[in-house]
Amino acid sequence: MSLHGSYDPDNIFAKILRGEAPAIVVHDDAEALAFLDIFPQSRGHTLVIPKGVNARNFLELPAERVGSYMTRVQRVAQAVTRALSPDGVIVTQFNGAPAGQTVFHLHFHIIPRWEGVALKGHGQAPKADMDDLQATAAAIRAAF
Repeated sequence: MSLHGSYDPDNIFAKILRGEAPAIVVHDDAEALAFLDIFPQSRGHTLVIPKGVNARNFLELPAERVGSYMTRVQRVAQAVTRALSPDGVIVTQFNGAPAGQTVFHLHFHIIPRWEGVALKGHGQAPKADMDDLQATAAAIRAAF
């Protein structure tokens, strides 16, 4: 999909927000939902999506929502970092398919990095073990 288009209310993240698809949630408030990526690029790969807005990408997020949403992105990144003690952390977001976006509901990726551990490719990682994800999620939730 291009950078421009109409919002698809049946995208997987919209379904997660409506409770129609499962997610391993690490944080949930009125502004945003954060959950583990089931195809993680590294341990603790977390996605943060805004609630109550049909924004396909960051460019479509209403300006009055940017600050409160980005505060949630930062809080999630801090909790992931406290819980997992990575050597670094990637905070990234893609706008449009040519930029790497694969789900067209605004989301930020929080991707922990460790020295000497290769990062799996975006959209190329295998599905994670659900028990491992649940344990990681519990550690992240405890770090809030």
